[in-house]
Amino acid sequence: MISITSETIDICKILLDSMDSWAGGTVLFIGSVRDHNQDGTVSEIYYEAYKEMAEKNLTEIEIEARKKWNLKKFLAVHRTGNLKVGEVAVAVAASAEHRKEAFEACRYGIDEIKIRVPIWKKEVTDSGIGWVEGISSKSE
Repeated sequence: MISITSETIDICKILLDSMDSWAGGTVLFIGSVRDHNQDGTVSEIYYEAYKEMAEKNLTEIEIEARKKWNLKKFLAVHRTGNLKVGEVAVAVAASAEHRKEAFEACRYGIDEIKIRVPIWKKEVTDSGIGWVEGISSKSE
């Protein structure tokens, strides 16, 4: 399951959907809105995406991860819209025969999402509202 959604991300469903009797290891990464950034307090974040391209890029990341780690399942869901502190913004899950591959694939998934998927965020902080600069390359 690869998707960009404005709906609440159901992490229990993602975990259950990513598990498989063939897999000895399943890893779930959950990214949520934290209450601060380097400049102060954050009260909410607005996520915006170019949905068609974002889902295309997510699919490419899934294909790459499945090939590299021989995964049974790979799921990635990113939320759009206004999210309050504590809400889940992104979830990535990977299941593989062994835990090492599941961990590596899950980390690869979230790292590649941050670099390649056209999703932007605007933070609402105690000092104002502003778009957050993203990661521009793998070396950063």
